[in-house]
Amino acid sequence: MFRSICRTIKWQTSGRSSKKPLIFEKNWPTVISLALIRPTNWRELMQRNLSYLALAGLVLLGGCCCLKNGPGSAAVSLFNGRDLSGWKFHLADATVPAEKVWQVQDGVLVCRGEPMGYLYSEQSFSDFIMSVEYRWAPGQKPGNSGLFARINGPHQALPRCYETQLKHGDAGDLYGFHGMVLKGDAARAKHVPKHDLAGEIHGLKKLAGNEKPAGAWNTVEVQVRGRAMRVKLNGRLVNEATDLEILSGPVGLQSEGGEIHFRNVRLQPLSAP
Repeated sequence: MFRSICRTIKWQTSGRSSKKPLIFEKNWPTVISLALIRPTNWRELMQRNLSYLALAGLVLLGGCCCLKNGPGSAAVSLFNGRDLSGWKFHLADATVPAEKVWQVQDGVLVCRGEPMGYLYSEQSFSDFIMSVEYRWAPGQKPGNSGLFARINGPHQALPRCYETQLKHGDAGDLYGFHGMVLKGDAARAKHVPKHDLAGEIHGLKKLAGNEKPAGAWNTVEVQVRGRAMRVKLNGRLVNEATDLEILSGPVGLQSEGGEIHFRNVRLQPLSAP
């Protein structure tokens, strides 16, 4: 980074020939200075260069740490509170328009729950933290829904993806549809070789429950990174899985048999582990 080149030359002063060191000091990256100094300035020069080296070391160390541990991009809002910009949809009944199922009311995304299907993001993500607030329609019987991650393959009623279950009483359970593997404690694992809509299912029962009463707002946070997945419900870790399939795909909000409300849908992309 830094280099000083010293050489001794003869120069004329008051008719005398003398020798003094000429210092060519090159400071990274572009600062170059030429200095004619006396031998008494050597100590000052060395101290200054050592300070430069120490500072450069700190800069490099900090840069390396940032590259290694950086969280990725800043969190973004996937739902703007006004319309469905940034989203596409798939419904089991293709004759039903999206606005019959999903509507925005007072900044809240209302999903009627019928027919079965899902909204999915226009963007694809592999590693991320997704945070969503949801509640079951006040005064109505709570139903079923879920958050989808790493959606891939053809769109169908239950796509190939990982699901975080939001069904009342089971919120926090994890599923891999159409052969998408996830693993955890054997006592919590569930395997369905063939399901009519979801093909081969790998499931993992939640570690603990932390749902609020039906009609109250819940906050679910899903972290997917590499082969690992973690779910927090209202601030408490309720599930974690390993051995996931690594790929990039949209995230989704499910319509499945009950009116559910969503708000503050946010996602922070993460750097790969």
